Amino acid sequence: MTTISYREAVREALRESLAGDPRVFLMGEDVGRYGGAYACSLGLLEEFGPDRIRDTPLCEATFVGAGIGAAIAGMRPIVEVMTINFSLLALDQIVNSAATLRHMSGGQLAVPLVVRMASGGGRQLAAQHSHSLEGWYAHVPGIKVLAPATVTDARRMLGVALADPDPVFIFEHAMLYPTEGQIDESAGGCDPWHAMICRVGEDATLVTYGGSLPKAVAAADTLSREGIEVEVIDLRCLRPLDLDPVVASVRKTGRAVVVDEGWQTCGLSAELAAGISAGCFSRLEGPVARVCSAEVPIPYAKQLEDAALPSPGRIVATVREVVGGHEPRSGSRSRVGWGR
Repeated sequence: MTTISYREAVREALRESLAGDPRVFLMGEDVGRYGGAYACSLGLLEEFGPDRIRDTPLCEATFVGAGIGAAIAGMRPIVEVMTINFSLLALDQIVNSAATLRHMSGGQLAVPLVVRMASGGGRQLAAQHSHSLEGWYAHVPGIKVLAPATVTDARRMLGVALADPDPVFIFEHAMLYPTEGQIDESAGGCDPWHAMICRVGEDATLVTYGGSLPKAVAAADTLSREGIEVEVIDLRCLRPLDLDPVVASVRKTGRAVVVDEGWQTCGLSAELAAGISAGCFSRLEGPVARVCSAEVPIPYAKQLEDAALPSPGRIVATVREVVGGHEPRSGSRSRVGWGR
């Protein structure tokens, strides 16, 4: 087992992909000489040269479009968009071209494109650089959406994404880059399309992804000391959603809390709540609860930003409210549910 940072895991994934396939190249703003806005591509220009590590102009519509064209022509481009808010400038290319070309060509065209971008708040970058818009992309048929929350997934998901014939978007929460974790470099392949149970529990299910996973795990640790055992599920893939493990968990625990850094209104958390309610209606002991960002542009001031984003404290309080006065499942709690 090796301990590395999330940032280093991304860099090693890039290095492995570039070394293993001459069709792979990386392009984006400052990915070359500067080494990437988050240092994920640091040193790769010297190792692979300017044809494989391409700095681009500050024009997302242009270089995302160039990536689409290169993918159609047989290359395997990795396009890095510096932060998720800048990707809005390329939405026409993404939604009207990358996502539709296989369908509109009757299957004649494939777009094996990977787009990486940083997302999320917590860095005091104010309202224009703190978005969590993963749910927007998960809404669009024709693309796949991954959200690696662990060092292992940051290291393993890229290779699988590059092998996919359709566009894959990888969202890396910016607060994860300096975090560290252990990885088994001798481990086999990665199956990023399925959710993973990160912690087993009996009293409630926490469903989350990306940068909110460490917060959910921290909340579960706090609750465990109070005698409340929470099952934590990392979705990992947001499109297509793998709801089977989520439904199985909630049918066991009877309670569900969805943690999503996106805004609650019309967000990914609503889709998850609807899927859980449909699959577990007769087993739920209360409505599905949600912990999301406040319905405001993310503030700059540290104390206001902290208050706006999901936190372990808010997750703990929500689980306590969901569990209510019931005894832990190991006791004699009634199974009478609100849906019966």
